[in-house]
Amino acid sequence: MDSPEQLTTTVKAPRLVFDTIFAFPPNRHTLGATAYFILENDSQDQAINILIDCPAWEESTQKFLQAQGNVRWLFLTHRGGIGQVAEIQNALGCEVVIQEQEAYLLPGLSVTSFQHKFVFSQMSRAFWTPGHSPGCACLHYSGHGGVLFTGRHLLPNRDGHPTPMKVSKTFHWPRQLRNVQRLLDDFSPETLSYICPGANSGFLRGKRAIANAYEQLQQLNLAAYEQDQPML
Repeated sequence: MDSPEQLTTTVKAPRLVFDTIFAFPPNRHTLGATAYFILENDSQDQAINILIDCPAWEESTQKFLQAQGNVRWLFLTHRGGIGQVAEIQNALGCEVVIQEQEAYLLPGLSVTSFQHKFVFSQMSRAFWTPGHSPGCACLHYSGHGGVLFTGRHLLPNRDGHPTPMKVSKTFHWPRQLRNVQRLLDDFSPETLSYICPGANSGFLRGKRAIANAYEQLQQLNLAAYEQDQPML
């Protein structure tokens, strides 16, 4: 069996998605989910970097994040992205942000909860998209033509297209579909160019984000999903 030191050195490094966005390898503590990291500075050139969901917490991960200027915010898209939150907050001193209906899952931690939306900066904001779970939320980053971090609200299907997926733990399927429609109402092709999904990244077949995101969402027949979508 490998020693802890050997295991640490074999952890895969995060991959560059865009010049300000990194994706971490799937994390077994969050059922193979993908965490992301946004490099961002405010108008005074102060780092307000955002970690989206929890990567596997290893020494190499901590060193990488600290080398990028540390983490100001740890945003959790839903309860399944929680992972090793306590360890991350203790090591980095970051603020944890989660929708209020799931904040109770983090007792003993310093948590900032929100109801409908949370503004991190002029470029980044989170908003509540319940359905997959009661407190499911997405984060929109306005750089690169608009990047939406969807957690498990939208995932790539086997063809790599963004899709709402009904699973055994889905909280409220019709509400999830309504919140997919809300994305079409609130954004445009100019403000929603890419989706960075929180899982199923293998279906992207080497691509690191779903391109032409708004146009692909327009092609979804949500009424058919509500009637016919099988449980996965």
